[in-house]
Amino acid sequence: MLTEPRSGRLAAWGNALLAGLISPDDAVHRVVAEDALHRIDGLPGEDGPVGLSLGLGRLRALGTTGLRVALPVTGHPLGLSGPPDFNARALSAQEAVIATGGHPLGLVPEVYEAGPGGAAADADVHREVVWHCLPVRDAPPADVPSLGEAERELAEALREATELLSRLDVAGSGPVAEAALEAYRARAERGREVLAPGYPPRAVRVLELAQRVGALITIAQGAQGPQEHGSAVSASQIAARAEALRPVERTARRAQVAAYNAYVEERERH
Repeated sequence: MLTEPRSGRLAAWGNALLAGLISPDDAVHRVVAEDALHRIDGLPGEDGPVGLSLGLGRLRALGTTGLRVALPVTGHPLGLSGPPDFNARALSAQEAVIATGGHPLGLVPEVYEAGPGGAAADADVHREVVWHCLPVRDAPPADVPSLGEAERELAEALREATELLSRLDVAGSGPVAEAALEAYRARAERGREVLAPGYPPRAVRVLELAQRVGALITIAQGAQGPQEHGSAVSASQIAARAEALRPVERTARRAQVAAYNAYVEERERH
């Protein structure tokens, strides 16, 4: 959870575009980020894939007024509302965007990579993303909390994650933990805009806290091998650690979705 989901970028900056708060060029730049290109395939009225700017314009013409995020994993269809075909595709990608207010449509990303392998060459990898557009049910999304609920849950999750790291005696130790901490610190120091214009300040706070909890989860996950712990770790110990992390990770994902969806929730309230 140290990287922002593509669905989060598309929803946040797409919402800002739909609200007229940023230009199409700015929205595309923010959504694409470090990828090479994004396209949308399967839009009603289009014969094939179209560029992101045209695709977002087509969604607006179809009556879309807001974009929601789904971050499902096996056993937790977070943010989904069906049908099964769309849910299965979103579950495979572990993320999706739901267009609201017009034709009920969902967008699931498929990433194509080309370039040298290995972590050291990651910066040289060419990534193109195709968002597959599929029909969805016009129904409430599964298990998405309110911002207030997410904020309360995160406070407890942060304590649990910190205590778990303390019990594992891995805080700041080992190369994986150090890399995770450095990535989180670098992102915070860059002072990047966490959410697009139009989002309430509370959503920004919730997303930042969810990302902090996510950083701690990544550190704890990276500490599950003998090289991180300094001694042999049994399979049962690794399984126990994964089980302890699962509810914390679930809370952080729910909070992320609540933050990204706050724009639509606020618009619907008013």
